[in-house]
Amino acid sequence: MALDWHTIDRWIMGEAWVGSPIGEHLVELCDVIGPRWSSSEAERQAVAYIRQNMEAAGLNNARLEPYTLDTWQLRRVEAALAEGAAPIHILPFNRCPSFQIEAQLVDAGFGTPHQIEAVRAQLPGSVAIVALGYEPFTPPIPLGARLQTLADTGAAAAIVVDRKEGGRVEYHNVGDWREPGIQEHPLPTVAVSRETGARLRRAAGNGGAIHMHVQSRFYQAPSWNVAAELAGTRWPHEHLLAGGHHDTVYDAPGGNDNATSIIVVLEAARVLAQLQRATGIGPGRAIHFATFSAEEQQFQGATAYVNAHYNIDNGGEPPRLAINLDELSTGYMKGLVLAFPHLRGLVQQQLDTMRDGLQCHVMAQLDTTSDHFPFLRAGIDAAHLWRWRFHGRHADADFHHEPGDTLDKVNVRELKEYIGQLARLLLRLSHAPPEEWPSNPVTVADVQARLEAERGQVIRVF
Repeated sequence: MALDWHTIDRWIMGEAWVGSPIGEHLVELCDVIGPRWSSSEAERQAVAYIRQNMEAAGLNNARLEPYTLDTWQLRRVEAALAEGAAPIHILPFNRCPSFQIEAQLVDAGFGTPHQIEAVRAQLPGSVAIVALGYEPFTPPIPLGARLQTLADTGAAAAIVVDRKEGGRVEYHNVGDWREPGIQEHPLPTVAVSRETGARLRRAAGNGGAIHMHVQSRFYQAPSWNVAAELAGTRWPHEHLLAGGHHDTVYDAPGGNDNATSIIVVLEAARVLAQLQRATGIGPGRAIHFATFSAEEQQFQGATAYVNAHYNIDNGGEPPRLAINLDELSTGYMKGLVLAFPHLRGLVQQQLDTMRDGLQCHVMAQLDTTSDHFPFLRAGIDAAHLWRWRFHGRHADADFHHEPGDTLDKVNVRELKEYIGQLARLLLRLSHAPPEEWPSNPVTVADVQARLEAERGQVIRVF
C-alpha cells in the first residue's frame, strides 16, 4: 500500500512543532543535572532520565547498556609567571598527566617546521607556546603532530593559545583520533585564552619563566549507553539507527553540545511512536535510537555500542544506515553527509520527496570528529546531519566545550525543524525496499587502508 507522505509529513511536523517538551528537557539536562562528564554522578542521572523518557514515549526495550570506561579526573591546576605574581588561568587538555614545572617560556609560533627550527636551541626543557590555529598560507598540520614535534625537540610542556576572545578558553583533546587506542599526550599540554597567550608571548620575549602544577588521575569506571527501538512492520530484521552522545566536557552544561541531540533523539522517537499509535503507520524496518557515553573521551561509548551490537563474528547485523547527531543548535539543517558514496543516490531521492531543499553530500575524508567514526571504522554506513561543519555556524554556538554552553544558546525553533525533518527522513528510509539499497562494498580492510592514507591530513569539513 502506497503511503500518503503529504498527510504523514503534516502530522509529523505538526506534532514536532506544537507537542514539543524541548524546554523541559533543556532545563533538566542543563540546569538540574548540569555537566555530564562520563563516569560522573551527573551522567548516572542523565542516562536514567533518557531511559525514562524513552519508556514514556512507548519505545520497545528501553535499557541502559553498561561498559567499562577508561577515564580521567582533574584534581589540581595552578600557574603563575613568577613567585608572588597573580595566577594565570590554564585549562589542561583532556587526559593531561600530572606534572609540575618551572621553566623558560619559548614562543614557537604556530609550531610549523620553520618556526620550530628558528627556536630549536631554546626548546629542550622549556615550556613552548604554540597557537591552536594554522599558520596562514602554509600547509595545515594537525595540532597533535605539532605537539609531537615539540616533544621530539625536548620541550617539557606546551601551552596552546585558544582562538577565542574575552578571556575564554575551550576544553581540547590531543592526538589524532584516527589512530587506534586511547591517544595520550606527547608532552603535558594546557590551553590558555587569546589574551593570556599574548601576555605569555610577551614574557617569553623578555626571557620569562612560568610555574605550572597539574594533578590528575587515570582510572576505570562504569559508564552507560542508552538504547531502545521502534519495531519494523515490513522488514523487522533490518534496522536504521539514530543516535547522539549524552556526555559533556568538564564544567560545561552542554546545551548545544550535546543536549540538543539527546532531545532530537527523544523527540524523533516520540513523534514516530505517536504517529504509529494515532494512525497505524509505523516504520517499515526497525528504527533503533541510542545515546552514547564518552564521545568527549575518544568515542568510547559508541565504540562499545558497535562492539556489542555489530560484531560480525558474533552474528551482529549492522544497520542499513546509522545517523549521528551532534551540536544541533549551530545552524539550520541542510541535509545529510555520508562517509561512503554508495548510498548517496538513495538518500538524495528520499530527501527530494521531502521538498525542503535538503542535500546529501559525501566527505572527502573519514571524519573523526564525532560518534559516527566508530561505525565507519567498522565499515558500517554512517552519516551526520549537515549543519555548521560547512558554513553558517550561529554566533551563539561559539560557546563550545566551555561553561558558556548553556541552554539559552539553543535555538528551539530550529531544533523543532530538526526533529520533524529527521523523523520524516527516518520514516522514508525505513520504507525504502531492500532491493533499492545498494550493497555496502566497504570492508574493514578498506577503511584501514584509507585511514593510513589520510594519516596526518587535516580533515576537510567544508
